[in-house]
Amino acid sequence: MCWSATADLVAGTAVAGVGVGCVARVRRGRDLPLAALPLLLGAHQIVESAVWQSGGGSGPATVAWAVIALPLVAVWVPAGVLCAAPPHARPRLGVLLAVGTATAAMLAYGLVTGPATAEIRGHTVGYAFDLPHVPVLIAGYLLATVGSLLLSGDRGLLLLGLLAAVGASACWALWRTEFVSTWCALAAVCSVVLLRWIHTGPASGARAGRAAAHR
Repeated sequence: MCWSATADLVAGTAVAGVGVGCVARVRRGRDLPLAALPLLLGAHQIVESAVWQSGGGSGPATVAWAVIALPLVAVWVPAGVLCAAPPHARPRLGVLLAVGTATAAMLAYGLVTGPATAEIRGHTVGYAFDLPHVPVLIAGYLLATVGSLLLSGDRGLLLLGLLAAVGASACWALWRTEFVSTWCALAAVCSVVLLRWIHTGPASGARAGRAAAHR
């Protein structure tokens, strides 16, 4: 895929449209944060199209992109999974939410105290942040986001987690210096899996609840 301002704009608009469909189909209030995830990630790609248009740098578009990609997603995903998960999975997901919250706090502090810059590198965008303990932050970030999906106790969310994990590995191998940008783009596209999850997950949960009531 040749990434560019146009590609990000088109992909972001399409993913955001899926997000609108997810939100419109929600039947359980606790599914709403995850249902809105494609909407958030689609908007994120649209913001990156503005980064392309500005030629990178450290302007408002770069800062907005970094805020969404780093602290916001680190909390949003594990919190959304915790809300939607079955009761038996919630204790372990609470731990991952705590990891995500701590990671997000450190990321937010780094963005406030240090510059966030973007550089156009061929068909990708590289982002640079002045962050301490980068390996620890990356581990905490992936544990909170991908880990919460993998440990959600829900097969639909497990699929999304597997796609995100494989995508993260591929992006790290192919575009190590542009990892954040390429993985976020792939995660946005993978999030369309949530449209099917919204359609089938609540119904499955309702059936399980009815079955339990008849026992």
